[in-house]
Amino acid sequence: MICLLLPLKLIAQDQFHVMIFGGLANYQGDLRYKKVSLDQSREAFGIAAKYDLSAHLAIRAGFNFAEIQADDKQNIPSLQYRNLNFQTKIEEGNLLLEYSFLDLEKTKFSPYVFAGVAIYHFNPYSFDTLGNKVYLQPLGTEGEGLPQYPDRKMYQLTQFNFPFGAGIRFKVSEGISVGYEFAFHKLFTDYLDDVSKTYVDKQVLLQARGPLAVEMAYRAGELKGGNPNYPADGTQRGNAGKYDWYYFHGITVTIAIHRGNNFTGNHESNWRKSMSCPRPREDPAFGEAKSP
Repeated sequence: MICLLLPLKLIAQDQFHVMIFGGLANYQGDLRYKKVSLDQSREAFGIAAKYDLSAHLAIRAGFNFAEIQADDKQNIPSLQYRNLNFQTKIEEGNLLLEYSFLDLEKTKFSPYVFAGVAIYHFNPYSFDTLGNKVYLQPLGTEGEGLPQYPDRKMYQLTQFNFPFGAGIRFKVSEGISVGYEFAFHKLFTDYLDDVSKTYVDKQVLLQARGPLAVEMAYRAGELKGGNPNYPADGTQRGNAGKYDWYYFHGITVTIAIHRGNNFTGNHESNWRKSMSCPRPREDPAFGEAKSP
């Protein structure tokens, strides 16, 4: 997506910007019911190309990299007994439309909003009792992909989502601004944390996926005083009525590339300069300017 925007740089270089983002990532789902929280936040980074369509409207294409995690030990008290946890990396490419309420060329700051579409990859994992890293999706901890549960398909690890959010940007010098941004991502899966529906029959899961799948599906027995008995088939494990979310927030730095043009300037002249066209020289025979 950034490559598609690069030719625009040759036409109007002052309208092309590079954005750098650094902050925190978190999620809302079955292992964390708070809509927005700083608890268990992990790092998030991003880079984007921004092209100004006008003084208020811009298009952005970028990539974000983050990690999220959650643990029932820090969940609401009524769910701590499950003792489930997960972590995952998020790799995302997005295309956004941004609207600034003020013209940053004329003011010191401007709030803005944005929305768009993104493609992201995730792969939830946890650690077994020996400390080994275990990816959860292949285990089908809720019977995904088993013929006994035909309504439970294996969830895809690469999906799309709808990001939207808001921020504020402050101009610190000509061509450079810093700001703060908050971005929500509406997902279309309830398996970002590998928890969604109900427990499945222990023997069916054991025979199809092995003892590790059983161990990672039900972990209450690992707690001191926890119930070691695996729940009956159909016992609620998660809340399938709500999809998961993830969100980023942090600091942005926006840098204009090759400033000097503006929306009311001579675009033909600026284009010639951006293409490094040679300056006209005087022809000694006729006394007029010619280009070699």
